[in-house]
Amino acid sequence: MADIPVDGNTRVAWVPAISNKAAPTVAELNAGMLLQSLITADGLVGFEAETADVDTTSLASTFDTITIGRDSFSGTMLRMKKQDGTDTAWNTLVRGATGHIVIRRDVVETAAWAASQKVEVFPVIVGQARRLAPEANTVARYEVPTKINASPELRATVAA
Repeated sequence: MADIPVDGNTRVAWVPAISNKAAPTVAELNAGMLLQSLITADGLVGFEAETADVDTTSLASTFDTITIGRDSFSGTMLRMKKQDGTDTAWNTLVRGATGHIVIRRDVVETAAWAASQKVEVFPVIVGQARRLAPEANTVARYEVPTKINASPELRATVAA
């Protein structure tokens, strides 16, 4: 087995409507807006699951035991590069917008959506975008908070 490089192998889309998040269709994904070229290299933030511990230790125990609790994500957001002219992402990802962040990993980002591909589907509501302070040797950037407002589907399979 070979390692999978991350560079150029992550596709991210804003998809306004998905009827079944476990099986988004190619048509639904094609109706979305691709974002990976607009997201900074470190800009896919917080889309890593965390699982809480639940203490199951009893008074009679001589060893601390735990089981799994709730899953959560914290600080999910997109760090974006501001575009000149008509900036569709800036104009679309506005406070209160609802939709889905769809992430496909480990496949070259230029490959079209196709049936049987594995994706992650995050239902979100967008928070207020925050312009980042200017810095030397960088582009104009902003951050878009993406609040996960329903259970995500982390092992979805694209349907035809």
